[in-house]
Amino acid sequence: MADDTVVVWDEALLAYDLGDHPLDPVRVELTVALARELGVLDRPGVRLVRPAPADEALLTRVHRPDYLDAVRAAPHDPFFSGYGLGTSDNPVFEGMHESSALVAGATVAAAEAVWRGEARRAVSVAGGLHHAMAGRAAGFCVYNDPAVAIARLLDLGAERIAYVDVDVHHGDGVQQIFWDEPRVLTVSLHESPLALFPGTGFPDETGGPAAPGSAVNLPLPPGTDDAGWQRAFHAVVPSVLRAFRPQVLVTQCGADGHRLDPLADLRLSVDGQRATYLALRALADELCEGRWVATGGGGYALVEVVPRAWTHLLAVATGEPVDPATLTPPAWRALAAARRPGREVPLRMGDGVDPTHQPWQPTGEPDAVDRAISATRRSVFPLFGLDPHDPRD
Repeated sequence: MADDTVVVWDEALLAYDLGDHPLDPVRVELTVALARELGVLDRPGVRLVRPAPADEALLTRVHRPDYLDAVRAAPHDPFFSGYGLGTSDNPVFEGMHESSALVAGATVAAAEAVWRGEARRAVSVAGGLHHAMAGRAAGFCVYNDPAVAIARLLDLGAERIAYVDVDVHHGDGVQQIFWDEPRVLTVSLHESPLALFPGTGFPDETGGPAAPGSAVNLPLPPGTDDAGWQRAFHAVVPSVLRAFRPQVLVTQCGADGHRLDPLADLRLSVDGQRATYLALRALADELCEGRWVATGGGGYALVEVVPRAWTHLLAVATGEPVDPATLTPPAWRALAAARRPGREVPLRMGDGVDPTHQPWQPTGEPDAVDRAISATRRSVFPLFGLDPHDPRD
């Protein structure tokens, strides 16, 4: 296996543009610009790869043919309705099929590079559209690129794929698509579905009849901060991944759990998000011989958060992490201010927060995060032969 990192990127990926909408491609543009300015993309062993659009055969591994037809037709029909398209969440836009297929193709290219041994890790920062269902758009997502990439890995011979989703919203589309597939483990940490879209991702959602334990959900209460989030992550994710023994790790790294994000109510910092990426890399190294496919995802603090968070993701994937105390380059600050006048442009790569945490313990006076951890462990740990009450599991 080559010890390289593939970064799949082409400016054409910015064409996935829903218009006057929270999911603004400027966040991806500013991420790549920041990573370039910091030299992350010029590191030894980093290869930039231009994607090709996912073709019909790839997309229909996940999506229904009639849905693809609808995505193609909708921009040319002013009266089009149905399939989740033409809503405020999922407005129709010119070139919708082509740009969505390119995002899917980018994540597939990342997955293929890792599985074929051309790189140890790969990042598709424009990907992570995890809400799209087999036959409809949902949650700003037209084609479900993580699911298409996972399906491609299965076709290439992968027998155990772990998907870990750290977006603030439940990874419902990927879970639903692989609900009854024992070769795919979906793990999602997200804000409580009682408080946030899409209203799914409860602890008792644990997989279909042919795949018990294939879905793991850890919904967290609004207001959860870095310490609580890290405690929850480490109380659940390493244990289920070690029990599952994946050959490759696919992650959706949405940055919308940040305290500045306008669409959600967790209280994470960029420093805490960086710590999560380091933990994911360590798990890939421990369990998958380093095979790690990472995507972007949600994130709506377009200047203040997303570019820094995903530049940390790119740095972790390509080698040495960036020190959170690092100053953001002046040229990048000028670009960010020009792209979004009036927004506060961050001066440093971190928020000055220490994201360390105390490990979960089943004793003592539990808070709301501890209760969420216990509910998830009770629901799913026995399906892996793990003791939900033993912190060593």
